[in-house]
Amino acid sequence: MKKKLTLTIEKEVTERAKILARREGTSISQWVEDLLKEKTAQAQRTWTPEPDSWTEKMLGSVSLPDDTDYKALKEEEILKKYGQ
Repeated sequence: MKKKLTLTIEKEVTERAKILARREGTSISQWVEDLLKEKTAQAQRTWTPEPDSWTEKMLGSVSLPDDTDYKALKEEEILKKYGQ
């Protein structure tokens, strides 16, 4: 589902963006969405806990492979605990 977002950007920047988007055969909306997807995905990969938090203290106490699917692991443990 799409949601409208209003941005305030300098006029000359928007004019250059329109030209570039046209050249690339896309819209400014799609261009901004793609940039935001990339940025938010990158932020998720580089998350670090707050300094001196419980999470930071616990981080590293369990060693799992880099390709561990944490969502699946969590689901599995919840099913073990509460049954299904």
